[in-house]
Amino acid sequence: MKHRLASQHYRLSTQVLRKPFLLLCITSFFSFPMVNYVNAATAGISIVNQQKEVKGTIYDETNSPVAGATIIVKNSTRGCITDIDGKFTISVSAGDELLVSFLGYQTATIKVSGENNYTVHLKPKVDELDEVTVVAFAKQKKESVISSVTTVKPSELKVPSSNLTTALAGRMSGVIAYQTSGEPGKDDASFFIRGVTTFGYAASPLILIDNVELTSADLARLNVDDIASFSIMKDATATALYGARGANGVILVTTKEGKEGKATVNIRVENSISTPVRTIETADPITYMQLHNEAVRTRNPLGVLPYSQSKIDNTIKNLNSYAFPAVDWYDEMFKKYTMNQRVTANISGGGNVARYYIAASFFNDNGVLNVDKQNNFNSNISLKKYSVRSNININLTKTTEAIIRVNGSFDDYRGPIDGGDVLYNKVMKTSPVLFPKTFPNVGEYANNTHLMFGNSGDATYINPYADMVKGYKDYSRTSIVAQGELKQNLDFITKGLNIRGLISTTRYVYSDVSRYYNPYYYSMGAYDQSKDTYSLTLLNPNGGTEYLNYNEGKKDVTTTNYMEVAMSYNRDFDEHGVSGMLVFTRRTQQNSNAGDLQKSLPYKNQGLSGRFTYSYDKRYFAEFNFGYNGSERFAQNERYGFFPSFGIGYLMSNEKFWKPLDKTIIKLKWKFTYGFVGNDAIGDPNKDRFFYLSNVNMNDEGKGQDFGTNWGNHINGVTVNRYANEFITWEKAKKMNIGIELGLFNKLEIQADVFYEKRNSILMTRSFIPSTMGLTADVRANVGAASGKGIDMSVDYSHSINKDLWVTGRANFTYATSKYEKIEEPDYLGAGTPWRSQAGQKLSQQWGFIAERLFIDEADIANSPEQNFGGKLMAGDIKYKDIDKDGEITEADKVPIGYPTTPEITYGFGLSAGYKGWDLSAFFQGNARSSFWIDPNRISPFIDTDDDNNTHSQNALLKVIADSHWSEANRDIYAFWPRLANESIANNTQSSTWWMQDGSFMRLKSLELGYTLPEKWTRKAHISNVRIYLNGTNLLTFSKFKLWDPEMGNNGLGYPIQRVYNIGLSVNF
Repeated sequence: MKHRLASQHYRLSTQVLRKPFLLLCITSFFSFPMVNYVNAATAGISIVNQQKEVKGTIYDETNSPVAGATIIVKNSTRGCITDIDGKFTISVSAGDELLVSFLGYQTATIKVSGENNYTVHLKPKVDELDEVTVVAFAKQKKESVISSVTTVKPSELKVPSSNLTTALAGRMSGVIAYQTSGEPGKDDASFFIRGVTTFGYAASPLILIDNVELTSADLARLNVDDIASFSIMKDATATALYGARGANGVILVTTKEGKEGKATVNIRVENSISTPVRTIETADPITYMQLHNEAVRTRNPLGVLPYSQSKIDNTIKNLNSYAFPAVDWYDEMFKKYTMNQRVTANISGGGNVARYYIAASFFNDNGVLNVDKQNNFNSNISLKKYSVRSNININLTKTTEAIIRVNGSFDDYRGPIDGGDVLYNKVMKTSPVLFPKTFPNVGEYANNTHLMFGNSGDATYINPYADMVKGYKDYSRTSIVAQGELKQNLDFITKGLNIRGLISTTRYVYSDVSRYYNPYYYSMGAYDQSKDTYSLTLLNPNGGTEYLNYNEGKKDVTTTNYMEVAMSYNRDFDEHGVSGMLVFTRRTQQNSNAGDLQKSLPYKNQGLSGRFTYSYDKRYFAEFNFGYNGSERFAQNERYGFFPSFGIGYLMSNEKFWKPLDKTIIKLKWKFTYGFVGNDAIGDPNKDRFFYLSNVNMNDEGKGQDFGTNWGNHINGVTVNRYANEFITWEKAKKMNIGIELGLFNKLEIQADVFYEKRNSILMTRSFIPSTMGLTADVRANVGAASGKGIDMSVDYSHSINKDLWVTGRANFTYATSKYEKIEEPDYLGAGTPWRSQAGQKLSQQWGFIAERLFIDEADIANSPEQNFGGKLMAGDIKYKDIDKDGEITEADKVPIGYPTTPEITYGFGLSAGYKGWDLSAFFQGNARSSFWIDPNRISPFIDTDDDNNTHSQNALLKVIADSHWSEANRDIYAFWPRLANESIANNTQSSTWWMQDGSFMRLKSLELGYTLPEKWTRKAHISNVRIYLNGTNLLTFSKFKLWDPEMGNNGLGYPIQRVYNIGLSVNF
């Protein structure tokens, strides 16, 4: 499209060059034949007689004339270029061949015959990625790929967000993804390929951007406009070449490169309105006080009520908002919406020798925090992301290509010291009637130069507003990747042989600093109702400050160096196709502030990998892969692992007997792969650097000893943190995949894979080590085993109804489940409690009591199994089921409850349609078969559940509790909340089905309406394409759970996931 527009732009912009073009053609007409005549004079008159003049016209794919196309007589220096109307005239000999070329188009050949006038239609150069699939370290023709690889068009990942990971859920089969926070900078989605089949610390996939290993944070910051291909590698043959690094699957992203042709410029500008999908609803202050009184009275009728009736009445009258506060902390702390901006730009082009792609982007994300205008700094969240990228391809010779890629991402953050998630949680820990957020600086306090924050008691209660505005935190994050690649074609040795080398260095730098003052806290003193005046008491006269304190935070500098050398061979011999590849890789990483000696040493791994493929007649395919990897974490006898895999494929639709069906079923391919993978990311990443070396603290103050006269001498002791173990080895997995690819009517394509994985030698802590051995550190061994299975599939539909109307659709479905096969644990079967065993249960399975209902009355309690968790049981408390029938509720009565916390099903489906310049698309996404548990301690009203002994909290009251709780007046034994209390009731906070929630949901993930201006309008402004669009994300959510966004799971009290409304403009030159 851009070449067609470029040629039209060229024609319009060179009207004034008609005469020069004609002059140049005339010059060419006379100059080239003159050379020929000279040659003819020496060769004889008969050759002169063979010369003739031919004419022609060159068009592009839209039938527009191509000005400036080059016409050359093959194997000679004679040539010409087309004029403004695409016409040319040249003198040729019979039998000559004319080569017609133009930047961005395939070279066409004209065989000179008896005709004198020729017409040529140039075809744009085909994007290589339309014909091949990006696989490990290479590209393969799509028809020959038998590994389980899913690709997605980068355009489908364009969402109004500066975080790419938020677009992954439901877009690709095989990927389980979910997001638990909407806070800028902390909104990365968690994602896994085909679920989780290890109980080690590393379950996330390997992320490669241009073959360089990076983090999920780098993927989140990748500009989608820079992506050329996005592939998910899922089975053993797809990931074998990456060795241990690819044990949990691979996400492989390649960025764009320049193409031959005129420079093209693309600019995209967006402005978004961001608002929470759903916010927590709290009860009003009056209800809070009334039910707080009830909570005291219902547990102890003689207890002292926290609120007098006069306070309640005066609060209802709104007599004085400072003497009788009624604070809606959510309204005071947070805005309804915020505005965000995104700008991206890139320019690409080049010629036969060099091609370039240069891009830059700026994202501005803001939080929804309110700030006090009396402060001279802004503590609202402001995250500015900058990125630059430069990809340069240079043909050093006809067989040698050099590629230089440099990219950098830079984050500048300013926000509250605690962060957005913590502030949202603090709101839930604050009473709406204990104190106001601030007192006004009026009257005798008018000369105060500081904010007068509200508090109570000894000024240790949480005032979330003070914590939000008292200071701010700055952090800077920089990631720079520079790589050089050299490709050499070795056809002069043997056809199809190539060698390639790549070196890369990555620098990651992070630092933060906090600036803050200590708030002055005040509480209400005497209040004169008749005069409506009050006095205040300063609670911390020596604790507050009016100047900024300074605190340096974490500093991190990480350097990663990577080297890769690959030799490949690819050649067809008639019906036989063979290919092979050998790859050597080495990676070194060093952390400057590691924390201890062992972690400060460079991290190294290296490996040799290979792939060998064979195909016959484009029908039968076979592939063998291997990875031979070394890990520094294991002893010498376990250091290297060999992990082979193989696959076979059958393209049935290429058989001769398929001809009658090839109009209906245009493609039918069967695939089978099986292989082994290894994983060295086991144990504790913070403690277990080298398993074969002990980790001993030679100066442990906690193990010191006093001795001597009056115990005046002290020597610190020695502690063993890890015992050396030379037998710890790789975690090993066997993976199998059976797949089918089906194409129907040239409109519908279906891909489906069934997979199974068995993972052995999982590192575990030994359970049966007697204390009499005197060991101070855990003993571990490779004794665990787990398995996973599932199915993933995708359906793509594309249909052009006519030249103006088109429809496309896409659906993805992933089901992945995993379970413990072997785990070291007590003999629960022998103990008569087999339900306590983890063997055979899901990896993220939760255990808890089965909650039957709430107790009806005292007689019900007396006639039920004993529940002794501390405190007195009363009617309205939770009743649990006695599983082992021993007459009491104990740990032995906990059973597997609910689904795993990681969704077992992720799906997505969407449709897009276009008519002339208009386009409309919608995409739905959902998760299923997942559960989460509300933490009753965090939402228990009226009580202090803060874990910090230096602060006090008084929890807010959720509206759902106010509306649905057991009470003397409403003895609902299935109410949401048990009997109220002004203290924590241990019986009601046990892990149980009472607090279990269904985590499944479906949402309208994105909706977009766009309009592309007619070409006849934009052509006049020398613009090739202009598109205006409106879109949004997270617009509708369908779920049984209503308290907060179900995707957030048990983080529902944190910074909510955002609903985004966006307007954008895309301009291409």
